[in-house]
This record gives sequence, C-alpha cells and structure tokens, in this order.
Amino acid sequence: MPETQTSSRNAALELPADLRQLAAAIRALPAEQGAELVPLLDRVVESTTRRRRILTLVQEALSQLRLDMKYLMFDLEATRRERDEFRAKLEDSES
Repeated sequence: MPETQTSSRNAALELPADLRQLAAAIRALPAEQGAELVPLLDRVVESTTRRRRILTLVQEALSQLRLDMKYLMFDLEATRRERDEFRAKLEDSES
C-alpha cells in the first residue's frame, strides 16, 4: 500500500468518532451534494489532524520541561549543599 494511503488511513483513525461518522454521511450523499461538502470536510479533517499534532507536540514539550525542571531542582539542591559544606569548612578553618 502506498505511503500516502497509509498515512491518510492513520489520520482517519485518529479522528474523533463523530467526525468519522460525519465524513461517512457526507460521502454517502449523492454526487452533486457531496461535491460541495467534501472539500469542506477535508479542511475540517486537516485542521483537526493539525490540532492533534500540535497538541501532541505541546504535551511532549511540557513533559520535557518537567524533566528539565527536576534536573535543575536536583542541581540547585546539590549546589546549595556544596555551598553549605564549604561555608562550614571555611568557618571551621577561621576559628
């Protein structure tokens, strides 16, 4: 099966059920009526797919941000501990 058909089928599977039902109903209409609605349906499907891709990218970016924040907090705590240890050593050496 060509790649474009596979990707369009995957995109169709990702669509909400109500949008798939609407698409099936529009495609079942007579040719004259369907010809007017199919381009509109295609735009809705395309925008829905684009929104889902964007949402996925945002979710991945947020996950990465959370992980980066955990590493930064760990590093900050380690730096504070090191600072406190060096400060204690400095005070001990001064007295």
